[in-house]
Amino acid sequence: MANTALRRVTLYTRPGCHLCEQAVADLERLRSRHPHALELVDITADPELTRAYSELIPVLRIGGHEYSAPLPLAVIERALTDTHAN
Repeated sequence: MANTALRRVTLYTRPGCHLCEQAVADLERLRSRHPHALELVDITADPELTRAYSELIPVLRIGGHEYSAPLPLAVIERALTDTHAN
């Protein structure tokens, strides 16, 4: 089996965000079919991220592409399979 790097996925979140919690659960559910390395970023730890993403979270970033709420399972799966989002 070839050694391939995992796709890096960043999810911008904040505490108490139920949409964020659902996105994390969906990403974990999809991990076996679409392996990825997930990084969770709490926007409340950085004032600039809070300004940029406050009204948009959860925000999924894969490569140079961002996908913002709502993030239904189908959108997350498409983002994970998009070959242009490296």
